[in-house]
Amino acid sequence: MKVERCFEKLRMKNNFYIDKTDFIREWWDADDEVTLITRPRRFGKTLTMSMVEKFFSVNHAGRSELFEGLSIWKEERFRKLQGTFPVLSVSFADVKETSFTQARKAICHIIKGIYNAHDFLLKSDLLNDHEKVDFQHISVDMEDHEASVSLKALSNYLSRYYGKKVIKMLRFRYSLGDA
Repeated sequence: MKVERCFEKLRMKNNFYIDKTDFIREWWDADDEVTLITRPRRFGKTLTMSMVEKFFSVNHAGRSELFEGLSIWKEERFRKLQGTFPVLSVSFADVKETSFTQARKAICHIIKGIYNAHDFLLKSDLLNDHEKVDFQHISVDMEDHEASVSLKALSNYLSRYYGKKVIKMLRFRYSLGDA
């Protein structure tokens, strides 16, 4: 199940779901700069990320049906937060290449896809000419220095566009091998 549809699919199909929305409240009230979620495989990391994205993302504004009847929806302050933040959700979990060159290319491909999803920024008056050139230069073959600052730059653009801090969620999968 893809990260971006995991929570929504469960809720819309009325599948069995154990309410974990208190995580949103605890995380929000903690006001941490960075939160690292580590759990063994199959313990709900993807579902948690999907739930948080659907709750906060401006792309899901007005989707109260996903949260009605759940714990988070009991408090007015959280009902007002739903769908009001730019969210940058990035998964590198499918990068499984065995060489540096191929892994780098796969990562750049993911970043390019994220930029494509936000190309509405190019049509706005938000970006200056240099930023538009930088935006359009993001590609699978971009230089290392461009790749290393690309997500930070996109986060900055989104923050300026929406006038709010961006919630950034990155997902990695790693393997310790057969040991």
